[in-house]
Amino acid sequence: MADAEAENKSEGTIGETIKIIVQALLLAVVVRTLLFQPFSIPSGSMMSTLLVGDYLFVSKMSYGFSKHSIPFSPDLFKGRIWAEEPKRGDIAVFKLPSNPAIDYVKRVIGLPGDRVQMINGVLHINDVAVKRELTGQFKPEGRYASNASVPIYTETLPNGVSYKTLDLYPNTDADNTRVFEVPPGHYFMMGDNRDNSLDSRFDVGFVPFENFVGKAKVIFFSVSSGASPWEIWRWPDTLRTERIFTGL
Repeated sequence: MADAEAENKSEGTIGETIKIIVQALLLAVVVRTLLFQPFSIPSGSMMSTLLVGDYLFVSKMSYGFSKHSIPFSPDLFKGRIWAEEPKRGDIAVFKLPSNPAIDYVKRVIGLPGDRVQMINGVLHINDVAVKRELTGQFKPEGRYASNASVPIYTETLPNGVSYKTLDLYPNTDADNTRVFEVPPGHYFMMGDNRDNSLDSRFDVGFVPFENFVGKAKVIFFSVSSGASPWEIWRWPDTLRTERIFTGL
């Protein structure tokens, strides 16, 4: 009798454990789909705003929901639900138009109907030069490290949003482009590291609104380039405490 009771109790404990795990997984899927999704930064295309080793929370609610809000992007519906249009200057995560399995993070520069062009390193929107001021120097780290510092320029968009950009090399193909006319329902995206960013000036092209995953809101963790966040014993040397909980 006692053995039977112990067996039933054991089965009940296993059942409760399975139930808790399933509930936790469902909650995680709901949070990831509807609220926030973590992303890590693998490249230097958004330096100095975002660095390799930064970990972000991206708000899924900021732009409403498309099929790309759901893990694996199932083709359940078209367009967006509760859509809120991106604003100029937002840092956004989106699915690469040519390969939706790949996530990109760039800054929203051109809105539908805009004319965008780079002339001698200066961004022009609708034939007007964006305000650009030299405001400092940046020393890249990790695989982007060099002996020389890189000029930091602060750009201020027509809506008043300001941010820092890098100018690694003068007079590159990235500094002088043709005029890009942004079609309806699409956006023109650029990296803050202007000479080292694959973005709408090149193969990425215009990004459909449907491809937006969410808006980057905060850096919640950051370790030096090449370090693993799981190597806790290295945190005294690799943890970037000054970047943790930095708003974007």
